[in-house]
Amino acid sequence: MSATDTNTVEARCVRLNAKAENAAAITPVVERHALTRGPNDLLIEVKAAAVNPSDVKAATGLMPYALFPRTPGRDYAGLVIDGPAGTVGNEVFGSSGDLGIRRDGTHASHLVVEADAVVEKPKTVSWEEAAGIGVPFVTAMEGFRRAGVPKSGETVLVLGVNGKVGQAAVQIATWQGARVIGVVRKAEAYEGHANAPIEVIDASATDVALRVRELTAGKGTDIVFNTVGDPYFQAAHKSLALRGRQILIAAIDRIVQFNILEFYRGQHTYVGIDTLGLSSAATGAVLRDLGPGFATGHLKPFPIKANAIYPLECAKDAYAAVAGSSRDRVILKP
Repeated sequence: MSATDTNTVEARCVRLNAKAENAAAITPVVERHALTRGPNDLLIEVKAAAVNPSDVKAATGLMPYALFPRTPGRDYAGLVIDGPAGTVGNEVFGSSGDLGIRRDGTHASHLVVEADAVVEKPKTVSWEEAAGIGVPFVTAMEGFRRAGVPKSGETVLVLGVNGKVGQAAVQIATWQGARVIGVVRKAEAYEGHANAPIEVIDASATDVALRVRELTAGKGTDIVFNTVGDPYFQAAHKSLALRGRQILIAAIDRIVQFNILEFYRGQHTYVGIDTLGLSSAATGAVLRDLGPGFATGHLKPFPIKANAIYPLECAKDAYAAVAGSSRDRVILKP
C-alpha cells in the first residue's frame, strides 16, 4: 500500500488466535486489521520481517505473558508511510522485546511503532538483511553493554559460536579489537563474518577450559559469551580469567552445580540477558550503538537465502523451519 493522507491503514496480518500445543500445531491465519498510529508513532509499510525462535516458543505458550489473539514478530525493516514531521519516506529497521509477544508485531504488511524505536537502514543493506539483524545483534550487544564492551587486548570466548547470536558476538568483539575464541560442539569451521582471525575449539574432541588456558598462557578469558547455557556452564566457569565476566542468554536444564568459592575467589561477574524485557525504544537504543559498525562494514548482516523467504500466507512453513532448528535466517515478506 502506498502512503496515504490518513494515519490509519488496513493491514494484512498473520494472526495466532490461540495457543498451540506444539510447534507442529501452530495454525496462523492471515486477517485484515485496521492499524492507527498515535501522535508519536510511525506507520510503517513492512518490507521484510524475520522469524525468531522466540516467535515460535511464544506461539506454544512457553511465554506466559504472551497475548492471544495477536500478530507475532519482533524484527522488521520497512518504509515509513505516516508519522511525525520529517519521518515519512525514511527506510528503517528495528526489533523489540514486546512486539509480537505482549502486543501486535511485525508479521504483517504494516506496523505501528514508536518513533524512537527505529534505526535508519544502511543503503548497502537489503530489506531482507536489515530485517534479519534484530534479535541476534541486540542480544549480543546488550550482553556486552551489561558485561562491559570488550576492549583491544581482551579475550572473548563465544560458546555456540555458529549460532546467530554467537556470530553477532564475534562480529562485535572483533570490531572492538578483542581476540575471539569460538567453541563448536562438533568439528566445523566458524561460518560467520569476523574482523580478525578466530580460533575454534571442537568441544567434542577437546577439553574446552584446558585449551582456553593453553591459548591464553594460563590467564583465561576476560568474557565468556555463553549462548547455550548449562551444557557449557562448567567449561565457561573454568575458562574465566580473574575478574572475568560470563554472559548467559539461554538454558536447557535450569539447574547447574555452582562453586561459590571459585566464583568469589575469581571475582567473577555473571550477567543474565533477556531481550524480551526490552521495550521497542530500549531495543532501538541498542541498535543505534551498532549503527556505526554496519555503516563502516565492520558489522555485516546475515546472508539471506532465497529459499528462506516466505510470503505471509506461508507463515506456518516459516515457523516450522525455525522450529526445526534451521540455521538460516528465516524471513517473511509481505
